[in-house]
Amino acid sequence: MATAEESDRIDDGDGPDRPTDGDRRAVNEATTDNYTRKGCVLITGCSSGIGRATATAFLEEDWRVVATARNTDDIEQLAEAGCDTAALDVTEPGDIATVVEETVENAGALDCVVNNAGYGQLGPLEDVPTSTLHQQFDVNVYGPHRLTRAALPHMRAQGEGRIINVSSILGRLSFAGTGAYSGSKHALEAMSDSLRNEVEEFGLDVVLVEPGTVETEFANRVGSELPEKRTPAYEAQYDVLEDAELVGGSGPLAISPEQVATAIVHAATTPDPPARYPVGPMAQYGQYARFLPDSIRDAVYGLVRRLV
Repeated sequence: MATAEESDRIDDGDGPDRPTDGDRRAVNEATTDNYTRKGCVLITGCSSGIGRATATAFLEEDWRVVATARNTDDIEQLAEAGCDTAALDVTEPGDIATVVEETVENAGALDCVVNNAGYGQLGPLEDVPTSTLHQQFDVNVYGPHRLTRAALPHMRAQGEGRIINVSSILGRLSFAGTGAYSGSKHALEAMSDSLRNEVEEFGLDVVLVEPGTVETEFANRVGSELPEKRTPAYEAQYDVLEDAELVGGSGPLAISPEQVATAIVHAATTPDPPARYPVGPMAQYGQYARFLPDSIRDAVYGLVRRLV
């Protein structure tokens, strides 16, 4: 995996060229031909969960869907359903450049990018090595940044396009044991707010989708998302994190990936999308919880820790 410094060097040296007048003419010709071109969406992280559900939802709306994952074997069913599929590791600038250029060449345009690929590194920050923290940001922050940089010149040439970043309600709140993941999503939220204002004049939109607890395979992944070396002093905090029903996956307030996909498709198709889509009751509650005094939020976490 490339370091942050290497990623910057690669991105600056191998980033996409700005579209020429010929590129713009090609886009215009593709959209004014004797047929109506399907909208084209490029989605990352489609091997399961939200990404897979989102690819399916766009297919049902008759979009041309480019579904990507690190391993194309994981998205064979999407290919059989009608998606274009491609191998894409969001930490590899070369992968991103290839997929974006091939998508534009084959589809005639790139109307929407859904930055969904990501994962949640959990654990007390003292136990999270800096190298692991970098990996968390490499996927959750630098990945969307790389793909957005590759897509924007094409969208700007088209005069329209939409970037949808899948965040989390933990991008607006942070609790014990979620510092690495929440930090990455806080960064994604801040960058999206900035980007939204930067590209508005070009007719482009940037939208954040903020799910709460989602029904996923969290219980099966939690071991790999916690530090191997654990400080005994944090035993009670690890007990909370290992309770999958509380942290995510099967709790009473969990929502399905399909519900998140519905919000993403709406964000992609509505004429004037809001800046944020909180999805599910946990996300709705979280909107208001962030206005509570820090002392009250800390007291609630303390209560949860004592109950587990």
